[in-house]
Amino acid sequence: MKYLISLSLALLSFASLTAQEKVVPVKYGDMDQWITRRIHESGIIGGNTKLLYEVGPTQEIDGNVAYVNLGGSPWANSNVMAKVMGIVKTNTSVYPEKRGDGYCARLETHIEKVKVLGLVNITVLASGSLYLGDMKEPITGTKDGEKALNMGVPFTGRPKAVRYDYKVEMSGQPDRIRQTGFSRKETVPGQDCAIMTCLLQKRTEDADGNIIAKRVGTIAVKYNKTQGWQNGATYEIMYGDITHDSRYVPDLMKLGVGHYYARNKKGESVLIQETGWADVDEQPTHLILQFTSSLGGAFVGSPGNKIWIDNVNLVY
Repeated sequence: MKYLISLSLALLSFASLTAQEKVVPVKYGDMDQWITRRIHESGIIGGNTKLLYEVGPTQEIDGNVAYVNLGGSPWANSNVMAKVMGIVKTNTSVYPEKRGDGYCARLETHIEKVKVLGLVNITVLASGSLYLGDMKEPITGTKDGEKALNMGVPFTGRPKAVRYDYKVEMSGQPDRIRQTGFSRKETVPGQDCAIMTCLLQKRTEDADGNIIAKRVGTIAVKYNKTQGWQNGATYEIMYGDITHDSRYVPDLMKLGVGHYYARNKKGESVLIQETGWADVDEQPTHLILQFTSSLGGAFVGSPGNKIWIDNVNLVY
């Protein structure tokens, strides 16, 4: 009898927690709608038509037009049109992929090459990245490429978790490489992995246009082994100063992690300066949410790394 009472109480408690949970999809986070861009590369490198994909209202865009987020989509990614020394070149490392009755996003790390005799000879490692924010096109060089990113979106909520479906395929390489385009290939010690980062920030801007941020909420996860679809994976957001929390991983969660840039009120791209931890009950002004197929920043990773993402939600 006592066992039945305990079981009943446990079931009632579980039902109460489930009823209190509110799941809010991130706009276009089901990954079922994609914009297809047809970019015509310069004749001097072959004149091929390449496809770039953006998460947003289903449509096609033909022509070398700089992309601006459409349909209120909060998503951007590492697919870009570049124009270097007058040569139009593309990179595609994020793709829509059929999944069931809809689609998911596939992010992958690969090598991108362009060679023009007497002008340029570039080999770049490009990882797949999908994030909330936008990208300023065209990219004009490999140096300071991060400044083209406007990372994060205005956001004042306090969700308790991030939830999504994912699948991972690792390259199997024991170390990573760094290829920036013009320097020699370097070995970077350590196995590659895919990353999810979610940061809630309270940002302010000073008179000089610097963006200063306090960290309100944090969660970051790395995936370092191949695994099939994991549906409804849920990760709790930690609030306030988490440096003494057993779940705190400095390499993934420390202040300034990611070296993210954003545009200030003047439209200038500046480094987001995270200067401290906010109080545990502070309200954020911006949300950073990023998925990437490789660890180590721009131009670092292992070709062949892949992560698939679908059904991105915030849980309250």
